[in-house]
Amino acid sequence: MRKLNLGCGQNKMPGYINVDKYAAVEPDVLWDLEVTPWPFETNSVDEIVMRHCLEHMGSTTEIFFGIIKELYRVSCHGGKTLVAIPHPRSDGFAGDPTHVRPLLPQVFSLFSRKNNLDWKERNWPNTPLALYLGVDIEIEHVNFDLMPFWAEEFQQGRKSREEIEFAIASYYNVVNEITVTLRVVKEADNSLRID
Repeated sequence: MRKLNLGCGQNKMPGYINVDKYAAVEPDVLWDLEVTPWPFETNSVDEIVMRHCLEHMGSTTEIFFGIIKELYRVSCHGGKTLVAIPHPRSDGFAGDPTHVRPLLPQVFSLFSRKNNLDWKERNWPNTPLALYLGVDIEIEHVNFDLMPFWAEEFQQGRKSREEIEFAIASYYNVVNEITVTLRVVKEADNSLRID
């Protein structure tokens, strides 16, 4: 199994190929992930970890799409990608000038071929990015890491799940980090593209 820790920074992981663009962190592979193609073979990676790096990349739509296409290309069928990102409505996101792209789980849902075809059938206006880019990536799991105040309110029973969900959708500094687990699908014919 080949496993990549992309944008590793100081957080290198044993058993992974640690990749970063900064030589100072001494990665296993020195590479700027905004430069594509990446130096890994197609269908060669089983697992990818991207902890607090994707929000630093893809300041233009084209660069962001290039990163998503590379994630898809290098991953094998069923390959998993774990993405950890700061919630866009958190001081952790807003307080760092190197954060160039806010991300929510809904962004990743646009890369699902199944979703795209369903939206087309329903005549919904969601952008069918899986079909545009020739990728197919499913969301397997989403976790919201609540800020300490909100976590305690929920754990102590002072706030219901519905109240927490309302707060997440409405207020700043409710969620600190979002973790999304993605799965690459390559068995189906992904040749259908809309250009």
